[in-house]
Amino acid sequence: MACGNCGTTENGVPKGCKSNGNCGTGGACGSGSKLAVFDWLSNMTLPTGEAPFNIYEVRFKNGRKHFFKNTENLTLSMGDVVATEGSPGHDIGVISLGGELVKVQMKKRNVKADSEDVKKIFRKASQRDLDIWKTARDKELETQRKGREIISRLELKMKLSDVEYQGDGKKATFYYTADERVDFRQLIRDLAGAFSIRVEMKQVGMRQEAARLGGIGSCGRELCCSTWLTDFRKVNTAAARYQQLSLNPLKLSGQCGKLKCCLNFELDTYLDALKHFPKQDKILKTEKGEAVYVKMDIFQNMLWYTYKNDSFKWFKLSLEQVNEIIALNNNNEKGLSLEEYESDIVVEAKVDFENVVGQDSLTRFDTPKKPRKNNRRKNNRNKRKPATAKANNNPNKPKQNPPKKKQPQKQQPKQKQPKAETTGQKPRRKNNNRRKKTVNKNGQDKPKE
Repeated sequence: MACGNCGTTENGVPKGCKSNGNCGTGGACGSGSKLAVFDWLSNMTLPTGEAPFNIYEVRFKNGRKHFFKNTENLTLSMGDVVATEGSPGHDIGVISLGGELVKVQMKKRNVKADSEDVKKIFRKASQRDLDIWKTARDKELETQRKGREIISRLELKMKLSDVEYQGDGKKATFYYTADERVDFRQLIRDLAGAFSIRVEMKQVGMRQEAARLGGIGSCGRELCCSTWLTDFRKVNTAAARYQQLSLNPLKLSGQCGKLKCCLNFELDTYLDALKHFPKQDKILKTEKGEAVYVKMDIFQNMLWYTYKNDSFKWFKLSLEQVNEIIALNNNNEKGLSLEEYESDIVVEAKVDFENVVGQDSLTRFDTPKKPRKNNRRKNNRNKRKPATAKANNNPNKPKQNPPKKKQPQKQQPKQKQPKAETTGQKPRRKNNNRRKKTVNKNGQDKPKE
């Protein structure tokens, strides 16, 4: 770039402002926008005796560029703010390109050097010019708001998208979009009376409006038209058909309401790949009947066909198999049935999710959970019973708030152990055969001691 911070050293190496792609000087040289142009001939010297080209390219707001003559022989470079000829008055712009590359741009836009559209550069902008320009730019939002109120009061079927003031603040251009022809003669009178300026109405398309406003596309990136795309080519639905896309207007249309410009980006690649595929209206003749085309996968070279009489099932065939059937049909021969061709296709094993860092499977929520069985509850109940029995058999463990259960009368005297505490003896173990010791062999009770 040719601004003071982005110039080159003595050896021709670019200095750069180390902003990693964005202009660190506030956009003086335009390197932070899509309007930036790299002058790769800036370090080249002209042949002896040849004067430099005196026409410069100057950019204004919203991507507007025009060519201007340097009739005063001023020393200009890229990034300089200049006062140019307006209609009427003067306008303020930034030089975006100069030198021999301007000839290339003029030839590209079919602009001749002696054309009336090429106006003059008056001078470099002074501080007073910059102050007036800044004051006029600050009034654009308020002018746009009041202009929309006037349009709604007049009930005109148009949309005011942007307002651009001229550098001297005496003229304003109103950009609008409309589907039909609009009679805005009364609107011009009201706008001129409300703002005391000259009014110029300019209609723009939907794509130009989206480029001015900007936004985020469905891909997650900033809109191409507002970042780098400058020429808007026509996009047809045929581009979506060639790429095997469903004709859904919600998915194919962008923020401007038109078809997305990115549909044309890969169209040439698809057209080259489709040269090897047969036409979609081609009918395959097999032993089982005639088959018609359903769909195709260009990347995997696969096609799907179905029978005319029995179209309930689709058969997956490779491009080689389809070409083989077509070659047999050209020799008045019929191919095998589609079932046999489909069975010959080898399905490659798909690499599934691999648990390498202890992560769960990605499909863990796809399989439904099995209902729990009642046997699980029964097993839990059986496990709890021996645990409670052991707790009751431990006499040393103090009992705290035991559950209220109905105990048999025979087991009540077993819980009394006061004698063992006074005599220091250990508590006796529970003896379930205690009654048998008190009975003789003859069945009589022993006398008490």
